[in-house]
Amino acid sequence: MTINTLLFAIFPYMAIAVAIIVTCLRYFNNRFSYSSLSSQFLESKQLFWGSVSWHYGILVILAAHLIGFLMPRSLLAWNGVPWRLYVLESTGLAMGFLSLWGILVLIFRRISQARIRVVTSPMDLVLLLALLVQVVAGVWTAIFYRWGSSWYATSAVPYLRSLFLLNPDLSLVATLPVMVKVHIVGAFCLIGLLPFTRLVHFLSVPLQYVWRPPQVVVWNQRFSYGDATRTPSRMAEHS
Repeated sequence: MTINTLLFAIFPYMAIAVAIIVTCLRYFNNRFSYSSLSSQFLESKQLFWGSVSWHYGILVILAAHLIGFLMPRSLLAWNGVPWRLYVLESTGLAMGFLSLWGILVLIFRRISQARIRVVTSPMDLVLLLALLVQVVAGVWTAIFYRWGSSWYATSAVPYLRSLFLLNPDLSLVATLPVMVKVHIVGAFCLIGLLPFTRLVHFLSVPLQYVWRPPQVVVWNQRFSYGDATRTPSRMAEHS
């Protein structure tokens, strides 16, 4: 068994199997853990700059990867006009740097704020490190291997589709640069880590909010002359 067979023919299926099985077990046994466990009340300024940059950057990049996977021929046709290729590559690189800035801010926040460190679990650090490696590999690829969107459509997409057909074509990835391989393996590592981390929160879509009865919170205020304290004493839900 070669290292390419292990990383690109066996490991992807292991990661996907772990993600599906453990995610289902976590949902049925502890569905209330499907949360990002926000620490905004402990610190909000750095969280804003890190979270906003991270989410805007990574969502655009993921959308571009998905479009390329679903419509590789359209992507190649788009890249057939030079100025459109330059716009696409420049936008992708900019979003990559935006994501990199965001994840660096979030990591710095985790290690620099004492109150945040208290609520940071080992899996939080593992996840942040995995995301950092993935983003760095992506930005590195965009900088040092030009026109990545085109060879993504001609090499990576056919390989990913061969995985779905249960017939991995290793010839498509065997000759790719090391950092590109790191990027591919990193993606499956994140899939495998998904059910063990707070990253699982993106699977929780609050669709029930559309039809649930509105919730009204009622505060009964008790004032004491001199210090004007207020005490919440009752909460009621009305349909």
